[in-house]
Amino acid sequence: MPSANRPAPPQSTKSPSSSSSSSSSSTPKPHESGELQNDSSDAVPASVQFAAEMRKRAPSITEPYVAYAVCEKLIKTCASQAEYSVPQRYEKGGVIPKTASGEDLGVGKGWWYEELGLTPTFTTWSQITFLHMYILHVRLRAFPASSAPTWHQHLLDHFFYTAEDRMVRDHNIAARGARNSYLKDLFVQWRGLLAGYDEGLVSGDAVLAAAVWRNVFKGDEGVDLRALAQVVSYTRGVVKGLEGMGDEEVARGDVVFGDPGSQKRGVVEVRSPMMDTLPVEGGEK
Repeated sequence: MPSANRPAPPQSTKSPSSSSSSSSSSTPKPHESGELQNDSSDAVPASVQFAAEMRKRAPSITEPYVAYAVCEKLIKTCASQAEYSVPQRYEKGGVIPKTASGEDLGVGKGWWYEELGLTPTFTTWSQITFLHMYILHVRLRAFPASSAPTWHQHLLDHFFYTAEDRMVRDHNIAARGARNSYLKDLFVQWRGLLAGYDEGLVSGDAVLAAAVWRNVFKGDEGVDLRALAQVVSYTRGVVKGLEGMGDEEVARGDVVFGDPGSQKRGVVEVRSPMMDTLPVEGGEK
């Protein structure tokens, strides 16, 4: 349980009804992107012209609505990377199995569970989602200084909406106080991993691997080092890939993370030329 002097998570752990109605009614349509289609057969509607003009003249007004909608899409992409379910939750008289630490044990498919061997639990899902959020967070820092904080906040808010919904839907955590306690813990974890992953990106793969080991692998001393290397390589590769995307592409939510398993075939299992220069027993190469 985090100490009382640590920062609390965003207060809007549930989207208020007024915000929901406002966001749904105000969410820009695709044609409001400011890029009008060149269609000679139909005249551009006056409403579209007005929306495009307003976005050019008052981007500070329209951008929060765009960021809200796109970050919702981006969080769904992040959360889907390690999707899992708890089927017993929906069975009459079903008993949810537990891990050794007492967490609800779910059923997960995909690389993170089937290839990497991680346990499909809420904690695992949240940490893998955090990793992908961090990758996006790094790219969003390259947005204009006046825009980046709005995108960062909406990204984090949508994670909390999704996490709280999952607590209720899959884990039957009905007490709001209990959910808020979990959300506070998650916020503290998020702040900590931001610092850890940032240090890793700057300091090198060994430091980044340590941060991934603490968070994604929960400090497991028996971790497969090749699996750890794959996640580190994957993280750096996606960060590099997003650097090559334009702000407009990212702001449309056109982000695809790719296949983490490709790092094993393309990077981790490739023999380093340095191996051939190492001395062997007896002093010979």
